[in-house]
Amino acid sequence: MVEPPERRDEPGSPDFPEAVVKPRSRWRLQLVWLVPLIAVLIGGWLAVQAVLQKGPTITISFKTGEGIEAGKTKIKYKDVDIGVVRSVVLSKDHRGVIASAELAKDATSLLVDDTRFWVVRPRVSGGTVSGLGTLLSGSFIGTDVGTQAKERRDFVGLETPPAVAKDVPGREFVLKSEDMGSLDVGTPVFFRRLQVGQITAYTLDADGNGVTLRVFINAPYDKYVRADTRFWHASGVDVSLDTTGVKVNTQSMVAILIGGIAFQSPPESPGGAPAQANAEFDLFHDRAEAMRRHDRIADTYVLIFKESVRGLTVGAPVDFRGIVVGEVTAIYTRFDRAKKEFNIPVEVRVYPERFTSRYETGKKGGRLSDNPHELAVFLFDHGFRGQLRTGNLLTGQLYVALDFFPGAPKAKVDWDAKPPEFPTVPGGLQSLQDSVTALVAKLNKVPFEGIGDDLRKSLQQADGLLKTLNTDVAPEARAAMVSARAALDSANNALAPDSTLTQSTAETMRELSRTAASLRALADYLESHPEALLRGKTEEKK
Repeated sequence: MVEPPERRDEPGSPDFPEAVVKPRSRWRLQLVWLVPLIAVLIGGWLAVQAVLQKGPTITISFKTGEGIEAGKTKIKYKDVDIGVVRSVVLSKDHRGVIASAELAKDATSLLVDDTRFWVVRPRVSGGTVSGLGTLLSGSFIGTDVGTQAKERRDFVGLETPPAVAKDVPGREFVLKSEDMGSLDVGTPVFFRRLQVGQITAYTLDADGNGVTLRVFINAPYDKYVRADTRFWHASGVDVSLDTTGVKVNTQSMVAILIGGIAFQSPPESPGGAPAQANAEFDLFHDRAEAMRRHDRIADTYVLIFKESVRGLTVGAPVDFRGIVVGEVTAIYTRFDRAKKEFNIPVEVRVYPERFTSRYETGKKGGRLSDNPHELAVFLFDHGFRGQLRTGNLLTGQLYVALDFFPGAPKAKVDWDAKPPEFPTVPGGLQSLQDSVTALVAKLNKVPFEGIGDDLRKSLQQADGLLKTLNTDVAPEARAAMVSARAALDSANNALAPDSTLTQSTAETMRELSRTAASLRALADYLESHPEALLRGKTEEKK
C-alpha cells in the first residue's frame, strides 16, 4: 500500500522511494493480437497480387449458346488455354447469347479490334472436317489474333471458323460471279491442278445480280496471280456440247466431289508483277470462256434470218473461213408489220482485230481501215454476207459463217440503226429447201391428168392394133416362118460334112492350093530367069 505523499515527510516514517503513477496507453497492443495482424497483412498482399495478376474480362456475342458452359468452356489460342467463360446470359433482345470470359493477363495484347472468336465443335464444310477432338474433350472457343493496334473488349463471335488464320502467309483476292454453283467456304482453289488456296467467304451482291467471293491463295503461289489472270469454275465434271463436239474437263477427284476454282494466266500473257491484295477478278463458268481472247475492239451487228435457227445458241461462234472472229450474243424473234412475216434477229459481236495480221512479231492489232464503214460497204458490195451453217451433224449445232457470195443480191446498210443490220443469205439447207419447193411448184403445173387421158387413149389404140395383127397378119407371118425354117433345113443338109456339096468344095479348094503352088514356082523361076519370057524355058544341062 502506498502511503500518501503527506505522510512520507513525517518523522519516523520509512525511507522508500516515492511511487509515481503513470497512465496506461490506449494503443498498446497485446501479444495475442500479433498473429491476426500478420494474417491480415498476408491476405492483403495476396489480394493485391490477385488484383495485379488478374487478366481482362471480355464479352463475346453468339447467336446460340450451343457448346458453351459457364466455368467449363475454355478459350484457347493455338491450343493453349488463355481464359475461361464465367457466365452465359441471353442478350437484351433475346436474339442471341452473351458470354463473359476472363482471360489471363498475358493475353491482353491479343484483344485488338479485328480479333476473332468462334466455338470449336465438329463440323463438315467445303469438303473439310474440323473439330473432331471436341467429341471427347468438349467444345471450346477458338481465337484468331488480329493485326490492328486498337484494343477492344466486346466482340461478336463467328458462327463458322475462319477458313484461314491471319498469320498464314499469302494474299486474299475478290472474285465476281453470276452464281455460286457448287462452291462453299473452304472449297479448294487450284493452280495447274495443284491445290494452292481456298474460298474464305462469300456474299450476295446488293442488287441481287451476282455474288462476291473472297479467295485466299497461300504463299508462294500467290505470286502467280497477275493482273491478267483468269479464274473459272472447276466444279465437278464439266461437259460441254458445242459445234466442235462433246468435251469433258475436270481438275481433280476432289473437284469432282466438292467442286473448286482454278486460275491461270493466258498462254500469250507477257507476265508482269503479281496482283495486289484484294484485287478484283471475274469468275468465268469454264476454262474455255476464261481463256477466250478478250479483244479491245468489238462491233455489234444484227443478222436477220427467215429460216429456223434451231441449234443456234448464245455464245455460238461467228466464223470467217475457219477463224472465229466473233460470237452470238442474243437471239430474238420479230414480226415485220410491213411485210406481214416473222423473222429471227440474231445479234452478234464481231472483233475487228481478229481480221488483222499478227504474224509479224510485235505487230499491234487494230482495224483494217481508218474508215470502217467505207470498208464494210465495199465488202458488202462484193458479196460479203452472213449465213447459218451446221457445225456438227451429230449434235445439230449451228454457227454464223461470214463469207463472200458473188451472186448475192445487193444490200444497203443503215449505219444510223443501233445496231446496224448485217446482210445475210439463206443457209445451204434453206437453199435446198427453196429449190425443192420451186421444183414441186413446177411439177404442180404439169397437167398429169390430161397426160394420163392421152396415154390411156394411146394404149387403147395400141391394143386394137395388136388385135388386128393377131387376126390378119399373124397367119401369113406364121406361114412365112415355116417356109424359112424349111429353107434353113435344106441349107443345113447341103452343108453337112458328108454331103456332095461339101466334098466338091473341099476338092475345089485342094485344086486351088495346087494352082497357087504352081504360080509361086513360076514366079520364082521368072525372078531368076527373066529372059525366059522371050526365049522360053531352056533345058538344064545334065
